[in-house]
Amino acid sequence: MMAANPYWQSRGTTLSGGRFRCPSCRHEVILDRHGVYGLQRNLLVENIIDIYKQEYSSRPLKKGNHPMCKEHEDEKINIYCLTCEVPTCSMCKVFGTHKDCEVAPLQNVFQGQKMELSNCISMLVAGNDRVQTIISQLEDSCKTTEDNGRLVKQELCEKINALIAILEEKKNELLQKVTKEQEEKTSLVQALVQQYKEQLEESTKLMETAFQSLEETGGATFLTNAKQLIKTIVEASKGGCLGKIEQGFENMDYFTLDLEHIAEVLRAIDFGTDEEELNEEEEETEEELSPERKVDAPQ
Repeated sequence: MMAANPYWQSRGTTLSGGRFRCPSCRHEVILDRHGVYGLQRNLLVENIIDIYKQEYSSRPLKKGNHPMCKEHEDEKINIYCLTCEVPTCSMCKVFGTHKDCEVAPLQNVFQGQKMELSNCISMLVAGNDRVQTIISQLEDSCKTTEDNGRLVKQELCEKINALIAILEEKKNELLQKVTKEQEEKTSLVQALVQQYKEQLEESTKLMETAFQSLEETGGATFLTNAKQLIKTIVEASKGGCLGKIEQGFENMDYFTLDLEHIAEVLRAIDFGTDEEELNEEEEETEEELSPERKVDAPQ
């Protein structure tokens, strides 16, 4: 152990008998029976140590990267109490509060805990990756759902608009039929009205001629035209040559539409159902209607 210390060597010759050179001034020092306690005190170093101890008396002191024990200030915390699950020093294990506890080297526990924490971090990273993957999948699902919904809405509008177009076309077709029938009937009636107006006008003229004949004072002159005038008036008064309309001619209720069954079909429009479900419903309906399926109630 001493040979490994460079301060115990002097120019290639090993000093024995308690001799060594001062690491600062290289002066050769001979130890007496008091050993290192007989050396001259370095007050400057002792003052620095006292100041250091006072400053860190309230928390574990560190020499370099090693925390020091609160109970034994000169002892490094170098073991781990497995029983109490706290770091401690060797003196606490030998003489202190942890003498009956199970301990392990601090470095071993440190490496084990560090590895476990690293594994936990890896688990968190993997879990976060899974969560992010799920989030991405859900977002993609949401977008796909919106796109699919948009396409279904577009297709639905196209189909409904096609039905509306068919109804609009059929409405115009039926309106044209009603309009044609209406125009034909009104044309016939207007023609009859015109004929009767002409007859009325001729009758009015005959009546004026008749009044003028009645004012004639001369018998010969009156008789010359009266016979033919009377014959003309009799023929005109019959009015049998003009057409007439039948009773209910104005009625057009034969154009009435019964669309209730179509309305029911339209109200029943819904999105398609699987064929299996439809078959099951048909089978259930057949079972309900079939008399062979009836079962007598228990007495």
